[in-house]
Amino acid sequence: MLPTDQQQVRVASGTVSRFVINPEGDVDGFVLHDGSLVRFPPHMGAQLVSVVHQGDPVRIAGVSNGAGDVSAQQITNERTSQQIVDQPPPIGATPMPPALRGAGLVKLSVKGPVARVMTAPRGEPDGVMLANGTIIRMPPPVAQQFANLMRPDVVVAASGYGTRNQYGEALQATAFGAPGNVTKLYSDTRN
Repeated sequence: MLPTDQQQVRVASGTVSRFVINPEGDVDGFVLHDGSLVRFPPHMGAQLVSVVHQGDPVRIAGVSNGAGDVSAQQITNERTSQQIVDQPPPIGATPMPPALRGAGLVKLSVKGPVARVMTAPRGEPDGVMLANGTIIRMPPPVAQQFANLMRPDVVVAASGYGTRNQYGEALQATAFGAPGNVTKLYSDTRN
């Protein structure tokens, strides 16, 4: 992937504070001790957690998005010198069918103070990370409706479907808002 005019090649380094997962439970990022968020494609997650652990010093080469997060292209564990390089899945690899992707999701309800606003690839808000590391995701157009809540230190609540595992907790919100004032994001079209 070549950087666009709005992206800059960035090299960052620091110590891994916590991993970040997507609602399906795949590790797709980590937070450094300085608060920097490093993202990478979910297909790199299994390989990354076999090479990098919480507390390890790392060096990252990648591109910054509009929100200052780094999309990693290469991650090096500075303690062991092991490297992970973003390579697309092999040609001919069969991805999981979309209908099965959500098969293992469970209903979750969460609340807490916002630590950071999460962003989509173009830098638009698409959720939040709570102070405890929980990730709440929603489509960017939906997130824009909650701009007043998408700020650090604001206490939010959400329910939806996702995963809780040894790396963290993440959900795709079906309801979001302030505690006691949660709005359903989608109408039930079943009769």
